[in-house]
Amino acid sequence: MTVSILGCGWFGLALANALLKNGEIVKGSTTSEAKLGLLANAGVIPYLVQFEENGEQFDPAFFDCDLLVVCIPPKIKSGETTAFLNKINSIIAVINEYNILRVIYIGSTGVYGDLGIKVDESKDPQPDTASGMVLLQAEQAFQNQISFKATIVRFGGLVGPGRHPGRFFGGKKDIANGLAPVNLIHQKDAVGVVVVIVNDNNLRGVFNACSPDHPSRSDFYTYAAEQGGYEKPEFVEELKGWKIVKSARLQELNYDFEVKDWLAFRF
Repeated sequence: MTVSILGCGWFGLALANALLKNGEIVKGSTTSEAKLGLLANAGVIPYLVQFEENGEQFDPAFFDCDLLVVCIPPKIKSGETTAFLNKINSIIAVINEYNILRVIYIGSTGVYGDLGIKVDESKDPQPDTASGMVLLQAEQAFQNQISFKATIVRFGGLVGPGRHPGRFFGGKKDIANGLAPVNLIHQKDAVGVVVVIVNDNNLRGVFNACSPDHPSRSDFYTYAAEQGGYEKPEFVEELKGWKIVKSARLQELNYDFEVKDWLAFRF
């Protein structure tokens, strides 16, 4: 099987490595010419692919595949909203043009609002932020297609190699909402979940992908800072907006998370 990964960055390259070990042919895209060699050295067939407001750039050979994995998160910090949705619509147009029949879209549990409840795939996300609304609209754009089959994977906050969570709040003071539960997933579980979906052509719809362990922000980030040798953060012991994201469909698949206890995990 040939798998093309649109957005072969921190997660995409880790996924590519796992798929290559399974004997798949993997094509990977980057928007930086400097990273083409990195992909090639990993055994990925590299392509420069860009979908921007000022135009598109790609080799049609990249879209000659059995499965396309789209993992290009919006640039939330820079306020990318309409531009991101335009990019998604452009990608969908190309998917249809090249008759790709199977797509996995990597989304985010950020679609769920902080409504003080437990949520799973059966719940209406009810986003309560502008970024959450954009994420949900992107999902819906894929789900509304009838010419190809789309599977949505909503990741919790991603941590792992190069993304040590201890640095996020290390040394900071008076951090709000210290009692709120975390909704995170380690890179190796994120890869593991997508590999399971890649290997089962019958899996469709939405999958949450979030560790079953949800310690408080205060407990988790204090522990992570200690593990990474960062200065201890100080949280306000309060509970404001929160949610607990359950991966109900992965439980049905009996997916066994590698990270089940964050406060015992060695980063």
